[in-house]
Amino acid sequence: MNKNYTNEWIRAFFAIFFILGIGATFFLFSNELKESAEKAKIVSNNSKLIGPTKETIAQKSILDSLNVLKLEYDVALLEKTSLSQQLEFEKKNVQNLMEIIQASKNPSIAQIQIYRKQLLDLKTALDAKVIEIKSLKSQNKSLLTEIESQNVVMYKQKKENDTLILNQKKLESAIKDASKLSFNNFKVTALHEKKSGKELETEKARNTQKLKVSFSVNGNAIAKAGKRVFYIQVLDQKNTVLGENKLIEFENDKALVYSFMAVVDFQGKPVNVYGVLNSNEFKKGTYFVNFFDQHEIIGSSSITLE
Repeated sequence: MNKNYTNEWIRAFFAIFFILGIGATFFLFSNELKESAEKAKIVSNNSKLIGPTKETIAQKSILDSLNVLKLEYDVALLEKTSLSQQLEFEKKNVQNLMEIIQASKNPSIAQIQIYRKQLLDLKTALDAKVIEIKSLKSQNKSLLTEIESQNVVMYKQKKENDTLILNQKKLESAIKDASKLSFNNFKVTALHEKKSGKELETEKARNTQKLKVSFSVNGNAIAKAGKRVFYIQVLDQKNTVLGENKLIEFENDKALVYSFMAVVDFQGKPVNVYGVLNSNEFKKGTYFVNFFDQHEIIGSSSITLE
């Protein structure tokens, strides 16, 4: 019985020791957790008290400056000058630098210095471009003013030239009209030649051996002097062209069928022109004679043979 009592006492002792061990362990673990929490809280509070670092502030400042710089590039691009392509390239460099800085966490002092140097370079490049744009705008303004002045001068000159050309054309037209020859006394006569050679006028078809035509060229000192060729066209009752019946072509698709030519040496003074159409077969009826200077008809006449 004493043995059983001893065993129960031992078991009770170990149970109490086990419970006390667990309690001590829990107590120690709880204190460690509490101390860790307190340390974390202290660190957090210290961080809040310390605030952002100088590098972080500098990083934000550079980004703000780059944003402003990007807007300035946009304003410069609105000018649409020959530098637009270069400005687009520089603006892309600004955007790339912003992306690099934004991706950088806790940058070092060395990195901040590099970013500032790049920002300064981009700003300097933009300032140089802005000065160049102002210079280009000033040059363009001067050029436009010069062009406008030249346009005014050219307009006046063109107006004067047009007036001169118009006056010249009027003068040429006046000279051409004044130099034109005038004609009169268009005649056609039927002739019969005797054995003696003497020519007599006749109205009989059977006696007619030739038709003699004539007209007068009035004097004109302005007209061109020299040999002048006139074309005579004789038509019978059937509108058949008698004589040589040749076709001659002129400029501007003009043409004429003539019976014979009459040539005269014109020297500015009045002169008579004669021509003869020979034939042994003149029939009764009316014959029409047209007189041409080149392709222009200058007169006409007719004769009726019995």
